[in-house]
Amino acid sequence: MTVNLPQLRAFLAVLDEGGFSAAADRLGVSQSAVSHSVAALERTVGTAVLTRQARPAPTAFGERILPYARAAVAAATVIDDLAAQRDDLPGGTLRLAAPPTVCEGLLPGLMARWRADFPRVELVLFEGEDDEVAGWLAGGTVDLAVLVDPPPGPGAIVGRDAFHALLRRDHPLAGEAEIDVADLEDDPFLLSRGGCERQVREVFRRSRTPFAPTHRIREMGTLLAMVRSGVGVSIVPGLTAAMLGRHLVLVPLTCRLTRTLVLTGPPGRPWHPAATALVADAGTAVAGAGGAPAQPPELSLS
Repeated sequence: MTVNLPQLRAFLAVLDEGGFSAAADRLGVSQSAVSHSVAALERTVGTAVLTRQARPAPTAFGERILPYARAAVAAATVIDDLAAQRDDLPGGTLRLAAPPTVCEGLLPGLMARWRADFPRVELVLFEGEDDEVAGWLAGGTVDLAVLVDPPPGPGAIVGRDAFHALLRRDHPLAGEAEIDVADLEDDPFLLSRGGCERQVREVFRRSRTPFAPTHRIREMGTLLAMVRSGVGVSIVPGLTAAMLGRHLVLVPLTCRLTRTLVLTGPPGRPWHPAATALVADAGTAVAGAGGAPAQPPELSLS
């Protein structure tokens, strides 16, 4: 017996979807088929690859084979997609990850453009915090991601997003053209732990203002609800504007700090041809607004 692709696909689907039932839905097969495939993989390799618990996790051996399983399945998927391609238009299913504010404020426009320009490309969106998104891309969970302030590398700059003060609309400073971070010292400060803490700390450092958050919050929805309820104020990226509603406002800061958003493919591995095409298209779409065209890595399939 040898390891085969259905076994590896089942193994990955159980991990990515968090269970056998969800994996079956994703693969379009029965739950028993997924269980049989994973069991067959374990018989083939001679040891367990998953722990059976509320949310399955890889065993130590499962962790060792995980990157190779992802690489094998990704390569087979690309070959299938290229074989089905009838012209120069790319096709296939891409998994795209981005932080919540990017999913709300930036991706809808890009995805609408891609639906028109690349009708045979299907996108599956993963929403996560900055570090999660980078980890998913590096580990092969996703094929494409919007990274925040990444190191230099291939990709397209799809946005430069300045940080603002987040206030209730009836806050005394809500009508100001811009405010200093020190102006917020009288209010409890709510810190978003979902990925922007490094930038928020930098804003306080540049403003020479003590950094002493009253509450530390992970979910952006919770942060917005607390500011809306008058619990305190915060500092958030400008793309948060798409999530505000009528009771909240963003006010520019006198100490300007901007994050750079880069659409890119997996580091150190071949890109799916459709990922290369979407990154290049995104670079073209934002070139007039300071975007950078895509420069796929040498390993990229194009």
